[in-house]
Amino acid sequence: MYQVTFSEQAMQELHKLDQMAQLDAIDPLTSLRPDDIANPREPLGKFRRGTKSLYRLRSGNFRFYFEAQGEALHVDYILHRNSLEDFLLRNKLPVSEQQLVEQDSKFWKYLESLTK
Repeated sequence: MYQVTFSEQAMQELHKLDQMAQLDAIDPLTSLRPDDIANPREPLGKFRRGTKSLYRLRSGNFRFYFEAQGEALHVDYILHRNSLEDFLLRNKLPVSEQQLVEQDSKFWKYLESLTK
């Protein structure tokens, strides 16, 4: 079992939900095991952004984007599945999801601005 921490943006998204919805949303995240991180399968995915390895986990209407840091998971962003940002990641363009994420610097600059 991992210790889970959240960025300010992620906490703001969680606080928009009532307590039961919060628990339902984070349940798949808190249920992850080291084997899941080592060998990601749907609904968990892994991609690189610069020097970082990021994971994406689908949970209901949300997507959790996080880093694995030893015995801890740090959630950088929580995006609603119908948001433009999540659409950019999930759009079926003729490039892989990883290439789309790495090439769209405006998207990452926007996400980073949310954590400030």
